[in-house]
Amino acid sequence: MSAAAVFAPIQSRPPPMAVEGVWPWLRRNLFDGWRNTLATIVVLALLAYCLPPLFEWAVWNAVARPDNAACRAVGPIGACWGVVAEKYRLILFGRYPYSEQWRPLVACLLMIALIVASCYRPFWRRWLIGAWIAVLAAFFVLMYGDVFGLSVVETERWGGFPLTLMLSTLSIVMAFPLSILVALGRRSHMPFIRTICVVYVELIRGVPLISVLFMASFMFPLFMPHGMTIDVLIRILVGFTLFTAAYLAEVVRGGLQALPKGQIEAAQSLGLTYWQTTRKIVLPQALRLVVPAIMNTFIGAFKDTSLVTIVSMYDLTGALQLALGDSNWRKFFLEGQLFVAAVYFVCCFAMSRYSRWIERHLNVGTRRQ
Repeated sequence: MSAAAVFAPIQSRPPPMAVEGVWPWLRRNLFDGWRNTLATIVVLALLAYCLPPLFEWAVWNAVARPDNAACRAVGPIGACWGVVAEKYRLILFGRYPYSEQWRPLVACLLMIALIVASCYRPFWRRWLIGAWIAVLAAFFVLMYGDVFGLSVVETERWGGFPLTLMLSTLSIVMAFPLSILVALGRRSHMPFIRTICVVYVELIRGVPLISVLFMASFMFPLFMPHGMTIDVLIRILVGFTLFTAAYLAEVVRGGLQALPKGQIEAAQSLGLTYWQTTRKIVLPQALRLVVPAIMNTFIGAFKDTSLVTIVSMYDLTGALQLALGDSNWRKFFLEGQLFVAAVYFVCCFAMSRYSRWIERHLNVGTRRQ
């Protein structure tokens, strides 16, 4: 007779580790292995060493009121944010007339609101093109004046953040379609068009932006007919646009080259024309592949506007130099530079986060979990 079967229960396994919450995130990102843990401890030690004195200088011992005597009395142990409180209007609006500075403020708010609205899919409608035309017209009407009872303010007096915002936004908006045409032209089978695009890209990329701005500001008027002049702001804007488009065209061309040839062959087998294939199949996939590089070019274009000071136009950084021309506040240039750096950081960080958002939405079907 066989022995009776004996029931032996299997030992219960431990419950699965939590994957959501603060502690799982810390364990996964900061304490995942001894190397990651060591790096985290070192970074925390450096922060513990650097942050307390930085906090004392920037906050605890700082002087926030526009009192020059108090700033000099506190010395190097505290920051003098009073220079920002005293000169912020000159930093933000440059040499624009003091009594009329509500105009660039409203113009900037309209432009920022339009840019934010343009970043969200529900607003991607045909009327958005009309909104851009209307806001740009309102921007220049407010800035220049000469209508609706507004006094005239010449472009030479434009400066600060409105100038930075206008140059970067318009140069990016105009450079993007131009870069797509140039990128397609470099891949064209027609030698004449391909040669023109290659010469343009290599010529612009072969010189620094300062040279392009110098040529646009000082050399271009020499080739104009006698008595004919073009406003310096328009010449600088054209120079920025051409420079940005040349770099952006190479980014787009990289996306075009990364696209499998089978995509084009499949479109041709369906009887699609060249422009139908390009518009509906090639460009959407190519641009999706190079979203980070495109945004990197946009961020670079935004920061490159600081170079307009070489042609006597004072953007945000140039307006800061004007503000620091006051001998009473010149000593506190570091605080002013930090303020301008914070403005640039907020704008660039917002562009970077939007790029991440675009990537997540466009790569839903291809990203790895």
